[in-house]
Amino acid sequence: MAPLLSIEKLVSGYGEARVLHRIDLALEEGKSLALLGRNGAGKTTLLDTIVGVTTHHAGSIRFAGRDITRTRPEQRAAAGIGWVPQERNIFHSLTVEENLTATSRPGVWNLSRVYAMFPRLEERKRNLGNQLSGGEQQMLAVARALMLNPKLLLLDEPLEGLAPIIVDELLAALRRIVTEEGMSAIIVEQKARKILPLTDDAAVLERGGIAYRDTSATLLSNPDALEHHLSVA
Repeated sequence: MAPLLSIEKLVSGYGEARVLHRIDLALEEGKSLALLGRNGAGKTTLLDTIVGVTTHHAGSIRFAGRDITRTRPEQRAAAGIGWVPQERNIFHSLTVEENLTATSRPGVWNLSRVYAMFPRLEERKRNLGNQLSGGEQQMLAVARALMLNPKLLLLDEPLEGLAPIIVDELLAALRRIVTEEGMSAIIVEQKARKILPLTDDAAVLERGGIAYRDTSATLLSNPDALEHHLSVA
């Protein structure tokens, strides 16, 4: 059976600047991947490339059996790629509920399910996006991506800059999404020890290439590899 996502010999970047160099990466349906690496290694660029907002120089991307290498971002979203960027990109002038329904698609993830996942959002469903805290905005960004009912969820540093209590709430939600619900996901995160227990596999980027690939459990149990690749003691 073909993987849900298959990337081969990918070279991409921004304009003439090439950030990723001959990336080979595959993700099976129902599996989750922690995408790790130091700042500037190319993690965000890889997610940006999967959603189609970078410059393609070489290689191919296949998703759900289709070649999407030249496909526009909105077509990739329609094909089932959900994206939570670092900037969150929520609609600040819309209410929480309007944010959730504005781009929603039919499927198992609906208002009642995302409110059950994030009770804070139901409590604030009539608040505007700009009236939410940073942590609540992040919850809204994740919930809005779920309302697309994607086949693959991409999250770019979902824990960045959040208070510890919000980090715990988000980790609990992500654990349910990827382990209990079995959604395919790629999660970029600086906090390796936080995200590795939630994911099946791990890949480490260095200088635009994949320097390490193994199961998350193997990397988590290998302090030498964590220190060598991520400077995590």
